[in-house]
Amino acid sequence: MTSNSFLIARDLEYYALNGDVLLKSTSFELGEGAILAIAGPNGAGKTTLLNLLCGAVDLALGDVLIKGHSLKQMTAVERARMIAVVSQQELPDGRLMLRDYVALGQIPIRSDRSARENADELARILQTTGLDHLATKKMSMLSGGERQRAHIARALAQRPSLLFLDEPTNHLDPDAKGRMLSLVAGLGITVVMIVHDLVMIPEFATHVALMKSTRLTSFGPVEDVLTPEHVRDTFGVDYLCFHHEGRMVPALDIRRTTLTP
Repeated sequence: MTSNSFLIARDLEYYALNGDVLLKSTSFELGEGAILAIAGPNGAGKTTLLNLLCGAVDLALGDVLIKGHSLKQMTAVERARMIAVVSQQELPDGRLMLRDYVALGQIPIRSDRSARENADELARILQTTGLDHLATKKMSMLSGGERQRAHIARALAQRPSLLFLDEPTNHLDPDAKGRMLSLVAGLGITVVMIVHDLVMIPEFATHVALMKSTRLTSFGPVEDVLTPEHVRDTFGVDYLCFHHEGRMVPALDIRRTTLTP
């Protein structure tokens, strides 16, 4: 463990009940404040890795250390005070007002502050996530992008130092994806998220973990990992970069293929 390591995955492995390998030996270290994008084709092991890192799945082989403390030794309360998770299975009661849904995230820490302080913090989070004008709107009436922001707002209400996101831009239009990732990148906390849009990673992430066939194949800073060679080996497509207004803009060359009967 290096002096600036915040999150450490150590020899993580996971197997299905029938013996199928879902994740092969995986290790890496991530510094505090980093934003890690996990990417790979379907079935690569991304969700399994995320679930092990956040404690959604019990660790059987290997360990996860957060600030030097093993996830195995943490109580549920200790985890809730440090870790927040936004999964794809977030299905809140549609009758809840957005404000009340976000306030649920304060449950693990509610006793730490007065009712007034909790209310002020809730108002701040709604403003930060751009949801303050929707505070009294019912969850069933929100758009897909608004619900995604509500899920992140509820997670932020826990005051986590580590946030896990499972495909936070799924089903969002391009502009909404950019706004969502901008919000995440500006939080100032350590973030681990599964991202399918490779071209968006350089703008918002600091590190990338590429996965293929249940293995971690590449890990490190974005500029070192998201290369044409690595992308071609992982996804089978060409990764291109263009200069535009002083920036490098990535693109994928996805060619049409002919299916034979």
